Amino acid sequence: MTPAEADLRAALARIGRWASGYSEGVFEGRRYGVTLSASEDGRRRWIFGEELGGTDRISANLYELSPARTVLRPCEMPAEKVVRFLLEFAPSP
Repeated sequence: MTPAEADLRAALARIGRWASGYSEGVFEGRRYGVTLSASEDGRRRWIFGEELGGTDRISANLYELSPARTVLRPCEMPAEKVVRFLLEFAPSP
């Protein structure tokens, strides 16, 4: 497994523990508002994050194709940026 694959697996495991809905937190020292939604069957999740008071955004869809295979589809940004966000975003308590 490559480091990029390991990071992706860790990011997917981390987002799998997040509750759906809106939250705020910090990424790279900046505050973000983040919405995580899921389909009724839980096989599709989507995340949208927006820097509060700034211009940065994070957006991606995650598709669970099987219990062992989830695919990340970023929206108009590199997958690495989404993975880094998922790994490093610190939700506010």
